[in-house]
Amino acid sequence: MRLLHILGLASLLWLTGCATTAPTDNAASTADPTTASHTPLYPSGPLQPITASAASGHTVAGVSAPADLWDRIRRGFSMPDLDTDLVRDREQWYATRPDYMQRMTERSSKYLFHIVEELERRGMPTELALLPYIESAFNPQAVSSAKAAGMWQFMPATGTYFDLKQNAFRDDRRDVLASTRAALDYLQKLYGMFGDWHLALAAYNWGEGSVARAIARNEKQGLGTRYTELTMPAETRMYVPKLQAVKNIVANPDKFSTELPLIENHPYFQSVEITRDMDVTLVASLAGVRLEDFRALNPSLHKPVILAAGMPQILLPWDNAQVFRKNLEAYTEGQYASWTVWTVPNTMSVSTAAQRTGMSENDLRQVNGIPPRMMIKAGSALMVPRAATMRADVPGHLADNGQVSFTPEIVTRRTTVRAGKRDTVASIARRYKVSTADVADWNDVKTSSKFKPGEQVVMYLPVRLAATSLARTSAKQPISRATVRSAKAGAPARKGGTPSKRKR
Repeated sequence: MRLLHILGLASLLWLTGCATTAPTDNAASTADPTTASHTPLYPSGPLQPITASAASGHTVAGVSAPADLWDRIRRGFSMPDLDTDLVRDREQWYATRPDYMQRMTERSSKYLFHIVEELERRGMPTELALLPYIESAFNPQAVSSAKAAGMWQFMPATGTYFDLKQNAFRDDRRDVLASTRAALDYLQKLYGMFGDWHLALAAYNWGEGSVARAIARNEKQGLGTRYTELTMPAETRMYVPKLQAVKNIVANPDKFSTELPLIENHPYFQSVEITRDMDVTLVASLAGVRLEDFRALNPSLHKPVILAAGMPQILLPWDNAQVFRKNLEAYTEGQYASWTVWTVPNTMSVSTAAQRTGMSENDLRQVNGIPPRMMIKAGSALMVPRAATMRADVPGHLADNGQVSFTPEIVTRRTTVRAGKRDTVASIARRYKVSTADVADWNDVKTSSKFKPGEQVVMYLPVRLAATSLARTSAKQPISRATVRSAKAGAPARKGGTPSKRKR
């Protein structure tokens, strides 16, 4: 009878499956973080026979559908609980801020289903779906003081390592799909290194190198190496207790007098293919959604146009996706995009770039995030108006890799320097790091000319260099007040460029 009971239980488990599957430990704890794989780990391979001891230790999954997404999340809890005073402190903190909890959980309703789906596909604990509450309060536009961004709070370098594009047109650290994929890749990688979810979470917050060194220090001293036994910064010390507190509130909201908003157990959004560059406003209009709602689902975009070559799919609320497809098919009112990308051919001022593109200087600055007192470096990819007759979309290499770089404006001032013995146009140019042609032009001489000893040479130098030159001249020999006035006020300050030719 006992054998029949075991065989029956094994069959039921085979039919229903387990609630969770622990990720495979695919990396040693000493793995080099720069070379360790971050390939997603999905359960695979044939089912293994279930022994009597294993069968007795498993809980059979229920056959009833989850009442809502919160119920589904609770069913997937599989991390060991942390029971400390810090956990109770955080429980009290969250429980006494119902407005904050309400805003945070309502914001999460757009993203939670997708995160839970991805966790279940990988066999990861569903507690991890609550991690963005701790990282960013589920705000995809959140930016920390250390420049971490998105609801999973990726630093720029870590984002690059996990293939999150950060260019002039989008920041995938904010992208719902891409950042979730990267975060779960990273957490799986960390669990593979440490074999413990609490340590993996500590490493997610503090860095795997820091956690590995803390473990090594404790091992050297003969101390324990669990999360609660390591010496770590206060932020990391509170990190897992915060997550545990939110988990406890989700598990039993009545106990904490908390009301969780209803989140249905179905997708909030779906992906829609984009084949042409399209204005963000046009997409929102065709989909019948508010612009702010569209940006909430596509937070990686920070330009007024979607570049199809770099972002071939967008997210829309489930019902609006079909509306968009129908309206797009019927759209015949002209081009889809009123913006394109212009590659700056050479370093130039903002005013020059504005003139070339037919934009006001203020609009060019605003659309491209150009700070004051900066020039635009050659090769920069600027967002500019698209001609009505232009049909070609922005190519893939620009859409994926376009960047905008700046260099400080150089403010020059007219000054004079005294030529020394054997000084030429070329030697003066080398000394002050300007072109020979400019020196010749400023003094109305040929590039091959020589200067007489003591001759006054007109120069347009950066303000600081001009002041240094004047001081150097003063130290060598006295100069007249007229010369000083000429150096300080003879001509207005200039912002780069070449002055008009002046007769000596």
